[in-house]
Amino acid sequence: MEARSEASVSWPRALAWRLGRQLLDPVGDESVGGVVQRLGAVPAMDDSLAELAVRTRRTRSRPGELAEALADGEVVKAFAFRGAVHYLSPEDGGAYLALRAAGRQWERTSWVDFYGLTPQAWPAFRTAVREALSGGPLTVAELGAAVTRHRDYRHLRAVFDDGAGTLVKPLTWQGDMGFGPPRGGRATFQRLDTTPRWQGIPDLDEAGHHAVESYFRSYGPATRDHVHYWLGNGLSAGRRRIDGWLASLSERLVPLDVDGTTAYVLHEDVEALLAAEPSNEVRFLPGHDQWVMGPGTKDESVTPASRRDAVTRKANLVIVGGVVSGTWKVRADHVEVTGFDDDRPVPRQGLEDETRRLGSILGRPVRLALAGSA
Repeated sequence: MEARSEASVSWPRALAWRLGRQLLDPVGDESVGGVVQRLGAVPAMDDSLAELAVRTRRTRSRPGELAEALADGEVVKAFAFRGAVHYLSPEDGGAYLALRAAGRQWERTSWVDFYGLTPQAWPAFRTAVREALSGGPLTVAELGAAVTRHRDYRHLRAVFDDGAGTLVKPLTWQGDMGFGPPRGGRATFQRLDTTPRWQGIPDLDEAGHHAVESYFRSYGPATRDHVHYWLGNGLSAGRRRIDGWLASLSERLVPLDVDGTTAYVLHEDVEALLAAEPSNEVRFLPGHDQWVMGPGTKDESVTPASRRDAVTRKANLVIVGGVVSGTWKVRADHVEVTGFDDDRPVPRQGLEDETRRLGSILGRPVRLALAGSA
């Protein structure tokens, strides 16, 4: 990936192409599962923000559709990037989980000592968990009660009573289970192999190639550092492995000079990217949206350094042409928008249009209220 750039493009043009890929300009008509697949993963720490991330990318949407998609198997939900819970597509999710499992955390001495499960005992434990879930989704307490009936796992009763947060993560990484529909306000787990569209956990190299290609398709043009951030920092895939996957894809990647930075895009996407016209569209995004988390908050083409603090604080973001340009919050019957003092004002008409669109998503009229310099 050291080839010289063959063409030049500005960041506004590059971001315009990426906005299209991420269904933000124009807003798309993909299904819920299609949106999740396009983004690779959608953070699920706050389901209301996850649903907004999906709905803001759909021309027609309705409340509760993300939860319905999980119940129907259109999406799956598992511990993934940075050990946090994410929505994934059943078609591609296994690739990200395979990368996350590559570190084999359950074989570490500290893990074995704490949980009393040797690497040799792990396959049988996984089988016991899958058998316990064969009758349908279970809460953590119910899963613990079923598994600890086995003599070999009685010592884990206290772990399950405490929530078993760390213990269950590798079970999702290896495709044994994922989150099911909540019951009575409590999380449940279900077997992933009962999801009709679940493609399983692929071979590690196959998964790596697929994950790298998917990243360039949705987050290009991207640098080597972007890929290491996404798959290395995010999934602990390992620097040497990632470099190998990048090298294997080198013949399909085209280097571009993007305002002085060499970044890459898939060969089949070059023509569309170079033809993209800079966007001035305004979008309201939820905190920690993948638009900013995918390239990373240190990527100044999307998040200028002076605005990074708002992004890391999980503020809801206003983007203009793909660049973080302000924050927003709903207060009673209005949307309060705060712009940043170090930039030109956010377009008023764009704010009005996006406020109306947000109101249709929320199911109630809201008016625009400007604060700060917006």
